[in-house]
Amino acid sequence: APGITDRELTALTVGAQILGGLSSSRLDNTLVRDEQLAVSVSAGNYAWQRVGILNVSATARPGVEEAEVERRLNELVAQFIAEGPTEDEVRRAATSTVADTIRGLEQVGGFGGKAVTLASGEVLADDPAFYARQFEILATLTPAEVQAAMQRWLTRPSFTLVLEPGERDGSYEEAASVAETEADAEAGAPDSLTVTEVRPAPPIESVAELDFPEVQHTALANGMTLHYAQRDAIPATYVTLSFDAGSSADPADMRGLEGLSLSLFEEGTTSMSSREIAETSERLGANISLGGGADRSSFTLSALSANLVPSLELLSDMVRNPAFDPAEIDRVRAQRITSVEQELRTPAAIAARTAAPLIYGADSPYAGPDSGTVASLTAITREDITAFKDRWIRPDNGEIFVVSDRPLAEIVGALNGVFGDWEAPAAAKGTKSFADAPEAATESRIVLVHRPNSPQSYIYGGQLTPVDPRGETYVDFLNANNALGGNFLARLNMNLRETKGWSYGVRGAPLTNENAVAYTVRAPVQADRTGDALAELIRETGEFLDTRGVTDEELTRIVTAEIGELPGQFETSGAILGAMQSNALYGRPDDYYEVIADRFRAQTTDSLDAAARAAIDPDRFVWVVVGDAAVVEPQLEQLGLAVERIEMAGTD
Repeated sequence: APGITDRELTALTVGAQILGGLSSSRLDNTLVRDEQLAVSVSAGNYAWQRVGILNVSATARPGVEEAEVERRLNELVAQFIAEGPTEDEVRRAATSTVADTIRGLEQVGGFGGKAVTLASGEVLADDPAFYARQFEILATLTPAEVQAAMQRWLTRPSFTLVLEPGERDGSYEEAASVAETEADAEAGAPDSLTVTEVRPAPPIESVAELDFPEVQHTALANGMTLHYAQRDAIPATYVTLSFDAGSSADPADMRGLEGLSLSLFEEGTTSMSSREIAETSERLGANISLGGGADRSSFTLSALSANLVPSLELLSDMVRNPAFDPAEIDRVRAQRITSVEQELRTPAAIAARTAAPLIYGADSPYAGPDSGTVASLTAITREDITAFKDRWIRPDNGEIFVVSDRPLAEIVGALNGVFGDWEAPAAAKGTKSFADAPEAATESRIVLVHRPNSPQSYIYGGQLTPVDPRGETYVDFLNANNALGGNFLARLNMNLRETKGWSYGVRGAPLTNENAVAYTVRAPVQADRTGDALAELIRETGEFLDTRGVTDEELTRIVTAEIGELPGQFETSGAILGAMQSNALYGRPDDYYEVIADRFRAQTTDSLDAAARAAIDPDRFVWVVVGDAAVVEPQLEQLGLAVERIEMAGTD
């Protein structure tokens, strides 16, 4: 396809959105919703200076032949080229594009931020205001222009790729060794580099301080607490309805219920179909996302402030009046089962699913798997989904967070007008139980998940810690981990990646939930170095906690980085919204992030060492290793730890 300086760029981008980019796209409506031949589709136009690529793709639904999906895909593309889009489709795509651009321009960097937008226009189109020219084209773009562009470019020869799952065999080559190869030698690769000059770091005249917006609190007419912050960088309003649920609300025998239920809130209400919901949000330039995590289930609206009230009305209808249509349940269930089946082919997901019940205890609300299993998802009924909504998604179990350029009084009026009459149902509110926490492991052990012919192994170690995310020493624990495993320069990564060359990347990180904090280490490694890599992880962690704690150099680097990065972390309304939710979840003060810099400045090597030693005990780790047992097991047996080998369905 043509590059960004071609006038057809905007028409092609809009055409690709209508075909497979919007939630209401042609391909979504036909292949996913109506005919259910695919579980997902996409289309997009990716343009550079002189060339672009138009992509159209679909993931076949289980049991559907990919040839049938490809045939139907080609028919729908041909039909779209022949018919062209409607005026309403073009306007919806244009409005969505403008709204997304406005949201992106709130940040300085990042894809879509001010710097990239201005620089790409200047460098690639000789005009830093290139984005504004695209706005002008969008405002006047006609269906005929879109159709002409699609006819010109989508009728050209294309490359078709079909990706099929299959059995692995022994032909995979092992990961590359760090040893010098013959090719390196022939190419004259140097054995060492000589540094002749080290330039001093440029001086930093000043460091910006974070100015976190003031957070105000009030109550709506229905009793829900409202947390509000004003930010006027862009004319947009962000609203999150957060409910005390999350995946930890799933019954132990019904994992995946929360995720399946949330997915269905956007698949139709008692008065609107999923297609109508998608079309309405696109006309408004609104985005509504559903998610949360282990502890909360949330509905987040990003709206242009000029369209706030109708956007809130759409959100309210979705939250309060979901249809839970049986046909939609079956369709979304198939999508989520497909996702689980994909997880069971991915070493990182296999490791996480295996490790969670070992770390938290099999009956813990955090034991997961969050996405469920094929069996649990298959067994969930419409009555289960309706009961989940009645128990958890209700005004007496939630609170609202808002970041907006509009004043608080206007926000309260709009929310009361839409949600003020929302009452809790007669059903009892849901409860969770964390009373039966497992006893800490008394010794370390290894669980080997056999994955035949795996060219790499995936190591996932973890333990439950006594860390309290509300406690004074929590930030000390975080920065201690930044020396051990929390970033690229941390010891675990520098050892296995930079020094040994056995892994592309290693990270150690706390998994912080409301009622438990686990510490985990994750390392994809060469299969033939699995035992050596695990031995290094154990040694490095043990020495860090025993004799080689945080150094003065590490402390200075970590504290300087944490303080310097604070203002940039909260340059967007979405980031502010997330921080407000975290503060509420963990009972922190509204100015938590504004005063945390002083806490960083007060840290010492001793305070970080003490926090790490109080939290982490490598002698109590459970190590899950996903790999080819024939290659890996003999290596692990040399480590002196108990090794339990298990077979996991769907991993071969």
